[in-house]
Amino acid sequence: MSHSKRTRITNTIVFILLLIGAVFMIGPLLWMLSTSLKGKEGVFALPPEWIPNPFVWSKYKEIWEAGPLLSGIKNSLIIAISVTIVGTFTSSLAAFAFSKLRFPGRNKIFLLMLSSLMIPYPAVMIPQFFLFSQLGWIDTLLPLIVPGLFGNIVMIFFLRQYLSSIPNAIIEAAKIDGSSYFRLYSSITFPLIKPAIAAQLILWFMGIWNDYLAPIIYLNSPEKQTLQLVIANFNATYAIQTDYPLIMAASIIALLPMLITFLVFQKQIIESVAISGVKG
Repeated sequence: MSHSKRTRITNTIVFILLLIGAVFMIGPLLWMLSTSLKGKEGVFALPPEWIPNPFVWSKYKEIWEAGPLLSGIKNSLIIAISVTIVGTFTSSLAAFAFSKLRFPGRNKIFLLMLSSLMIPYPAVMIPQFFLFSQLGWIDTLLPLIVPGLFGNIVMIFFLRQYLSSIPNAIIEAAKIDGSSYFRLYSSITFPLIKPAIAAQLILWFMGIWNDYLAPIIYLNSPEKQTLQLVIANFNATYAIQTDYPLIMAASIIALLPMLITFLVFQKQIIESVAISGVKG
């Protein structure tokens, strides 16, 4: 068998496997969209109807009256935008310091920060709750915002690894010219790592938007809940009534920002994977 023929067979097998994987990943999303456009009786039709007949759009209007969906979106946006913007700034500053500045105990401090990743969240969940309750922050957005403003250790690690590939000669030359540390960061370092920052910011935003555990611990009032809690309450309330189209319509609304973000910034997300492999 010739080399070109073996290559074609291999590529065909890989394509078929990837196609099967794509069906398993996209199938549930298509079924969710299809269900959101059906009536209640259409959900249980046999054989299953992938294309609703007729299309029922009323659930997309009903979800805004069925629960505090709009306030959930607003709260999720407040948390995600404030944390990612401020937290990305502080994370990039920390990564710059750990990578390019020389100070006593630099590597030990960084390793100590990295070791915090090995502590499971349930181990610190109760102490954190007790601390925030003493501060009077329970049932506010502050426990979900304030800790993230000080940075993300995963982002710090990623950016530090990326910065390690940038020659120190550039930083030293700027120091000789009299540049301050913040000018070194803003004028030289930040433009160089902007693609890596953009990719990490997007991934962090998606993680915060989809977070469920932390909001359910700290938020009680319906008007303070994030979008994921509102969707969970929809599921608890309307699943009993077998109103799955309404639940799926709310889930589609919750999914749209992440889907749009991924489609718009997929280049940066893919680049971040490539960067982590090349620069790490």
